[in-house]
Amino acid sequence: MVAGSEIVAWRPSVAGVSEVLHAHMTDHAYPMHTHAAWTLLIVDDGMVKYDLDRHEHGVLRRAVSLLPPHVPHNGSAATPTGFRKRVLYLDSSHVADDLIGRAVDHSVLDDHALHGRVHRLHTLLLRPGEELEAESRLAFIAERLRGHLLGRVAAPTVVRDAGLAHRLRDLLDERFVEGVTLGAASELLYAHPTHLVRAFSREFGMGPHQYLTGRRVDLARALLLDGMPPHTVAVTAGFYDQSHLNRHFKRTLGISPGRFARTGARLMTAARPNARSTASTASTASTAAGTTASTPGANG
Repeated sequence: MVAGSEIVAWRPSVAGVSEVLHAHMTDHAYPMHTHAAWTLLIVDDGMVKYDLDRHEHGVLRRAVSLLPPHVPHNGSAATPTGFRKRVLYLDSSHVADDLIGRAVDHSVLDDHALHGRVHRLHTLLLRPGEELEAESRLAFIAERLRGHLLGRVAAPTVVRDAGLAHRLRDLLDERFVEGVTLGAASELLYAHPTHLVRAFSREFGMGPHQYLTGRRVDLARALLLDGMPPHTVAVTAGFYDQSHLNRHFKRTLGISPGRFARTGARLMTAARPNARSTASTASTASTAAGTTASTPGANG
């Protein structure tokens, strides 16, 4: 770690994202360098300044910067307190290399909606197990980036394709435990990722990731009521781990998996006759029966 810097970097399980970087820089200045990937950057605090193709640029909060691959650039803080930034490194499957020239001329995008989308994607990438939603969000981010570079950012289109939506639902039903990536679904159903998500959302009123999570929660409920421990339920139902199960289960039902399972167990225990009480009742009944048998009748 460089002095005066705090850096966290990782590679998520999302196709086309080679690295995620979160950093707080104070006294470090990047020398001129290049990347093999597209650099999608947002600033959370402070300001970043950099030279790209011999032109100086600055990135403030609420703006988005897209640095093209193979083009030299540097970077440093433009304020004494440094800056906090979050970066995604994307391959050409999201933004084609033939847009590099346009990106050199338009590397800073003043688009608050896009900034919000990138922020939400970073938040999501901190939570393992949310890959389908992350892919969906990234597909719309990439679509908007391409629109900026081509000079034709348009309002979201309404897609009505019920047949495609139902085919995707069938695919999710078949694979909801092991999961399916948006890229794989796109190839299997011969549809662009954003078209696929829009068609599904229009038809069912929820995104594909929400539907898949709902199916997993339903299975988890059944397994919990069967007596399976929550940590085993999590893996069996397709969740990343127990924390992942807990988060979605509570969001859906308003109760944790453990408490959900215990409510049924308490009910069954309360409904089951007390063994000692039952034995005592049986003994009393037996004694009464014996006494009756030994008492002479009226004609005895």
